[in-house]
Order: sequence, then structure tokens, then C-alpha cells
Amino acid sequence: MAGESNDALAATRVSEIKSRLTLPVIAAPMFLVSGPDLVIAACKAGVIGAFPTLNARPIEELERWFERIASELGAFTAGGGRPAPWAANLIVHGSNPRAGQDLEMTLRFRPEIVITALGTPAGVVEAVHAYGGLVFADVNSVFYAKKAAAAGADGLVLVSSGAGGHTGALTPFAFVPAVREFFSGPIVLGGGIANGRGVRAAEVLGADFAYLGTRFIATTESLAPAEYKQMLVESSEEDIILSAHFTGVPAHYLKPSIVKAGLDPGALGVRAEKKFDHREKTEETKAWRDIWAAGQGVRAIKRVQPAAELVRDLAAEYLAARSTP
Repeated sequence: MAGESNDALAATRVSEIKSRLTLPVIAAPMFLVSGPDLVIAACKAGVIGAFPTLNARPIEELERWFERIASELGAFTAGGGRPAPWAANLIVHGSNPRAGQDLEMTLRFRPEIVITALGTPAGVVEAVHAYGGLVFADVNSVFYAKKAAAAGADGLVLVSSGAGGHTGALTPFAFVPAVREFFSGPIVLGGGIANGRGVRAAEVLGADFAYLGTRFIATTESLAPAEYKQMLVESSEEDIILSAHFTGVPAHYLKPSIVKAGLDPGALGVRAEKKFDHREKTEETKAWRDIWAAGQGVRAIKRVQPAAELVRDLAAEYLAARSTP
């Protein structure tokens, strides 16, 4: 494909990837939630499975995770299956002390897609392109979308208002058209998408994929504690709070989990500095392990179910939406 632009190359790759999917969905990488079981189950069911590399600690565990994902999906292919691709999510913010090691390990195992988050993809693009991979950059504003595009990202993950965990302020109706004015590559849209109709709506807006996180927390394969999953089943959008108290960046959390941790949801301040390394176990840095994230689409969760069953449900809703005049 010599002579083709990067956009054309990315479009060709995305078209091939979508041909392997049951529906255009990425099971979003979630801190302390997404692991090899969920990635493998999602890919076998026909959606892109992803996980943050920081979920595997220490670095030797990350190597084992990569080996297992590659091996099981490879065996599935050899047996006649056609799994979706899997993606590694790299936290590229300066507060991540393992960013360099995780990138080195990722380059060894060559996932088809690398998703960068909480920083510029500039230090990742050339290395991933060298083995033929695609780099999607997670962004939560038009400003950062422009910076990621200028840094060479193949695709942009638009985290809009309503997303679980770290979120954006723009609605999808404003975000996608604004980005389409300057970016013709693949767009992944996240933010409160909780059913197949939402996936179809993302396409209508101009996105290529939908980013679903919260629905996949409540799967049997996720690493989330059983109590977390049950809290999702019992919650609605009224149980979601937006706060920058824990990491210095606005994020959506389940209010019942904040109360359970002994804190008052109405009395949370704003953290002075941004911090995304959550290994410290203090009241101020409990985010993700003791205080649980969820998006505004949480009402759609009625039960904990296997990922394959969830994908079947989403696919049925998506196909029904596509066939509606």
C-alpha cells in the first residue's frame, strides 16, 4: 500500500477490523476491572477487548497476561474462530512510573491497537507503527483531540460527558461534529453508552466505534469485586457523582461506594495535584479500589452476566436499531 496516506492506511485497517466484529464496540479498558478473562471473552464474542497494562502488577504479571491473551486467542483462531482484536491501554501521564516498561512489553506482544490515556501519544506512535499497530488516543476535549491528532494518533477516543471514571464535559452531539471538522480518521465515542441503540447512535453521529465500560464491569469475567457488581445492578443515574477529589481530574463515581468508604459525598474538595498512581492507601487516594466508578448509563444494568451474553444482548438491540426506519 505504498504511497497511501496514513488516514487511508488507518481506514483500510479499521474496515478489516470491523469485518471481524459482531458490532462496533470496544470493551473499554478499566483500571482494576479489565483483565485477561474479560479481554478474551470480549474478543471471542466479537467486540474489541482492552485492558490497562497497569492492572497487571508487577511487570512480570503483565508478561503473563500478554502471553495468555495471545495464546488463547491464537488457539481460538486455529480452531476456526475469528476473534476480534485486543488492545493494550497505556497510561502515558508522567505520574505513571511504569510507562516505559509497559511500552517495551507491549511492543514485544504487538496488539493490533494501543490506546493511550492521560497524556500525549507522541512517545508511542512511532514504535507502534513500526510493527503495524494502530494508536488510538483517549481525549476528553477538542483541545486535546487536536493535540493527539497532531502527534500522529491514528484514531481518537472521545470521552464525552456521562462516561464512568475520568470523563469529559462535552456531549457527544457537540464533541463528534467538532472533531470531524479537522480529523478524518477513526473515532471511538464513549460516555453513557449502555445499550445497542446507543452504539447505533454513535455511528449516526459519525463515530466508527462505541466505547462501553460500565456495562462490562457487571460481567462474570471482570475483576471487579462481587459487591461492586451488585452495586451497579442496584444503582441508577441518581447514584452517580462527579468529583475531582480523588485524582485531581473530574470523574464519575458511585455515591454508595463513597459512603461505604466513610466519606461524605457532599463534602468532597478538589485534589490539588493530578495523581493517577493509586497504590497509596490513604483516605485521599482510595479511587478505583475502594471507591468505584460508573457511568450515567448504569440504569441499563439489570444483572451480572457473562460477557458473551452481554454482547449478544447488545448485538440484538443494535441490529433492531439499524433496521428501524
